[in-house]
Amino acid sequence: MPRIALIVEDSDAAASTLEVALARIAGLNSACVAGGHDALEYLNGPDGAHVCAVLTDLNMPGMDGSELIANMRSADRYREMPIIVISGSPEPGISAHVLSLGANAFFSKPFSPAAVCSKLEELLRA
Repeated sequence: MPRIALIVEDSDAAASTLEVALARIAGLNSACVAGGHDALEYLNGPDGAHVCAVLTDLNMPGMDGSELIANMRSADRYREMPIIVISGSPEPGISAHVLSLGANAFFSKPFSPAAVCSKLEELLRA
């Protein structure tokens, strides 16, 4: 089974943009869920073992991206998994905040799909 990048995004447009961009990375498939609770359910489900990275928005209904990152980093299984945050949050200091929670990278919306792919490939090689 190929590796999976899990996209956690409640905007269909942003999720589709990421899916198209990630399709260019050889050997990588993507799966999409709409929020943090769905992401944890996916990670703990049958396909969760194939997830190699998570790309998440911050502002989502239910469990937001910050809570998802904290949840993942508190579990040994996900402590080292690359997490990329892509958010339109106007909050000052949001980039530093998510990095302090354990995210590996932060991109503001609108984002460059090529830059996100490049960073993901770098994190997966590390």
